[in-house]
Amino acid sequence: MDYYKILGIPRGASSEEIKKAYYKLAHRYHPDKGGDKEKMKEINQAYQILSDKEKRAQYDRFGRTFEGAEGTRPGAGPGWDFNWAWGRPFTKDADEDSGFEFGFEDLNEVFEDFFGFDGGKTARKKNIKKGRDIKIDIEIPLEATLTGLKKEISLYKQILCPRCQGRGAEPDTAVKECFSCRGTGEVQQVKRSFFGSFTHWTVCPECKGEGRIPEKPCNVCKGEGRVKGEDDIKIVIPAGIDSNQVIKIIGKGEAGRKGGEAGDLYVRVLVKKHPVFERREDDLFTFIPINFSQAVLGDEIEIATLDRSKILLKIPAGSESGKILRVSGKGIPYFSGYGRGNLYIELTVKIPKKLTRKQKELLEQLKKEKL
Repeated sequence: MDYYKILGIPRGASSEEIKKAYYKLAHRYHPDKGGDKEKMKEINQAYQILSDKEKRAQYDRFGRTFEGAEGTRPGAGPGWDFNWAWGRPFTKDADEDSGFEFGFEDLNEVFEDFFGFDGGKTARKKNIKKGRDIKIDIEIPLEATLTGLKKEISLYKQILCPRCQGRGAEPDTAVKECFSCRGTGEVQQVKRSFFGSFTHWTVCPECKGEGRIPEKPCNVCKGEGRVKGEDDIKIVIPAGIDSNQVIKIIGKGEAGRKGGEAGDLYVRVLVKKHPVFERREDDLFTFIPINFSQAVLGDEIEIATLDRSKILLKIPAGSESGKILRVSGKGIPYFSGYGRGNLYIELTVKIPKKLTRKQKELLEQLKKEKL
């Protein structure tokens, strides 16, 4: 794993460049913004190493870090990693005379089996029946953030088999214990390695880790317990939601295999831009043009808010272009459900390009009055 490549920086990057690259990637891939959770883990790991001078120096020298280690040879301290020995990494040709092919993954598995680190969990981890998660985007108008929105969508995905209801077997037929693994979903294999022969647990090839085999597979799903089909889903979008916020709907992803747990549905909400109002967090901003006399003398005008209600706006005398007026409680509802942001109105004084004869005469009089 190349930490510099993950952050997209050269090896000679400064601390400031590392931090800047991290913040940029974190903003893009953070799960709360609908990003990739696994990618974010890699980015965090890279930043933790490269932002620490000591860890970065170890990484630049050895290609990894050694927490509390005294060296890279066996027995050098608690930081020694089993993937390294005698000052060099094991590779496919690390021990040509022995006749074994040996790599990182082989060595890890040997120590897991030999010392009992894994306890047979490796095979069970591969026995995953849970359905796949689904991620979708939904666009809503800015007005919908004021009251929330209920939306119904149709997804074409893996759904529970209507014939066997996820059992994978024909109705009124049995699902029997696998004869190969005796219902455990795992079988033992003997593996030869650099250190000798070791017993290794792996997923049962007969039942694919299920532990049970249908006497007669379902004619519709062929034993999978699920089929492709349409699913109508109701989505409740709360008031106050902002762009790139994600709603998680548990169990509305794809159906799991043979009655396994369904995946989840992740809905990223995208709020459309409004032609009149601009959202900034929980506040709204807009522009209102006023004429010269209103700016000088002041006035009271009626304006429409985002929810299309009418309010009276008082323009103070002597207002200039760029002056901002605040209307409390007319912004976006807080996501917590209590209170609302504000509406900010920026005044723009209109300068007429064409004047009537009377307007010109009046302005000439004002000019004589030095106004």
